[in-house]
Amino acid sequence: MTTGKPSNPGNPARHGHPRSSDDSGPSAPEPPLTVDDLEHTPDDGRRYELVDGRLDVSAAPGSVHMRVANRLSTHLNNACGGEYEIGENPGINLDSARTSHRIPDVVVFDGAPPARGYTDVPPLLAVEIISPESIFRDSSTKRAEYAGFGIPSYWIINPLAERIGLLELRLEQGGYRDAAMVSGDAVFRTEAPFPVTLVPHWLTASGPWLRHIGGERTGPGDGP
Repeated sequence: MTTGKPSNPGNPARHGHPRSSDDSGPSAPEPPLTVDDLEHTPDDGRRYELVDGRLDVSAAPGSVHMRVANRLSTHLNNACGGEYEIGENPGINLDSARTSHRIPDVVVFDGAPPARGYTDVPPLLAVEIISPESIFRDSSTKRAEYAGFGIPSYWIINPLAERIGLLELRLEQGGYRDAAMVSGDAVFRTEAPFPVTLVPHWLTASGPWLRHIGGERTGPGDGP
């Protein structure tokens, strides 16, 4: 996920709601924001999420982030043969009050998205791509949120390290356990949510990534 911190000051989702002129006492606390308030956020390329009714604003994804998300989505679509719904940046409501709302970088669903609005159904897989300011959020905050929401598999991809890494988490008894961790040229293999092999190196490297991202090599001159 890209950068950002929960914030309320200067809340763009609450503009246009002045206090009453006869309210001379202490200001009442603002009610929690809901997904409906996100309709009033600016279309400025940033991401607007909700954490317990508070706005969490993230900077627009950078070029490496976008490359990783695009290549991963393409590879997952190829791996499943179009039998699953692969999406980038979908809005997901994590609670019935619609005060917690996240936008994972990549997701896998086993059915079509809703015709309108945001989904409130856990995807089979959620993926977050780390940025410098999102390390704690992606590895701790969202780990707890996604486990509580019931997402069976959660991948955290770190393109900031010297060798790009991938951590696979599996849901067990309400919490995530580390299932696999690979980096660089090592081959990642999983059966969840469907059989996938993936070489993290080719999520960012220049060259014939589409031929090699699944671990296949077509000839003696095709090394990374």
